[in-house]
Amino acid sequence: MSVNKVILIGNVGKDPAIRYVGERPVAEFTLATTERGRISASGAQIPERTEWHRLVMWDANANMAEKYIRTGTKLYVEGKLRTRMWEDRNTIKHSVTEIYVDTVEILSRPTQN
Repeated sequence: MSVNKVILIGNVGKDPAIRYVGERPVAEFTLATTERGRISASGAQIPERTEWHRLVMWDANANMAEKYIRTGTKLYVEGKLRTRMWEDRNTIKHSVTEIYVDTVEILSRPTQN
């Protein structure tokens, strides 16, 4: 048995980019999760740490992202890790790890200035 499940709560880093693969909408954007800074048991200061995650949403989730998700929106997401690899024109190999979102809930929207 194996499990590939990711659960994140964080803030959207940029508005979703929407594209279509045939008739299917796809939304791609980043989500930031931050661990608070703390002081360890030995008294050492451990700074705050932010991780950036690339999210990919398909179909109904992509439509929802296009309508309601903007920079600063706080989200709860569940999904799975996927890694893609490709080679560019200069034959340099690249890889990227993304979260393919299955479930998304908007926890709060950014405040308007």
